[in-house]
Amino acid sequence: MTAHALSDRLLPWYAAHARDLPWRAPDVTGWGVLVSEIMLQQTPVARVDPLWREWLVRWPRPSDLAAASTADVLRAWGRLGYPRRALRLQAAAAVIAEEHGDVVPDDVPTLLALPGIGAYTARAVAAFAYGRRCPVVDTNVRRVVARAVHGRAEAGDAAARDLPDTEALLPPDEDAAARTSAALMELGATVCVARGPRCTDCPVLDLCAWQHAGRPAWDGPVRRAQRWAGTDRQVRGRLLDVLRGAPGPVGPDALEAAWLTDPAQRARCLDSLLVDGLVEQLADGRFALPGESDDSS
Repeated sequence: MTAHALSDRLLPWYAAHARDLPWRAPDVTGWGVLVSEIMLQQTPVARVDPLWREWLVRWPRPSDLAAASTADVLRAWGRLGYPRRALRLQAAAAVIAEEHGDVVPDDVPTLLALPGIGAYTARAVAAFAYGRRCPVVDTNVRRVVARAVHGRAEAGDAAARDLPDTEALLPPDEDAAARTSAALMELGATVCVARGPRCTDCPVLDLCAWQHAGRPAWDGPVRRAQRWAGTDRQVRGRLLDVLRGAPGPVGPDALEAAWLTDPAQRARCLDSLLVDGLVEQLADGRFALPGESDDSS
């Protein structure tokens, strides 16, 4: 499959069928795209959409978020999960405000130099916010490439070939390449899905190596869905919910009531929140979100 053949099919399909997501609007800045990419990590679009809108109203520029209290940021993060992402985003915002004139950089190396910004996020911002030609590879894109190019049902574990395989599918024109990157991701998210792919709706069906091979079943290891109930992630979330919902610092008893099932697990999770900088313990033994006023009780 050539880049020309793929983009000729994908781009008209994307123009007609792409989901109307707010961070795809033409007037969204690099900051809006960066916020969306951080929020979307391991979090469904439906949960991110309303919160992203609230954040951009409240903190429309990196300097606005950088100036906010950490407690306010964690409260606004709500139940998106993985709250350390909020702290990393605020740290990146501070550097963008101080060193880049309050404008998110437009090239991958400079984006990678920001705190908490990894390779995927840097490439996604460069491509989706600034139209750069760079491969943006997530789980959905890897699955599309595995099927359409390599004839495999699944991509398996991430490999060094993922970036060059994807870059080979991008047309030379920067704008067309950036739109092709978005279209590949959309195809994997909505049509070429992991279970029950809607192949008859696929714009590259006749070019797909997996189809030509008879859609062979995946013969590699099966990934098990991560459980949530009873995990440390759930306990950490319960403890943070208590602090986010309180008007100020709370006593140990309030946190104890949040998870009665396993006191040892609760203590371990509270310790991890303290280490991660998501919770602070005050001199009087109470607990609070970082920077929470000690006299607000």
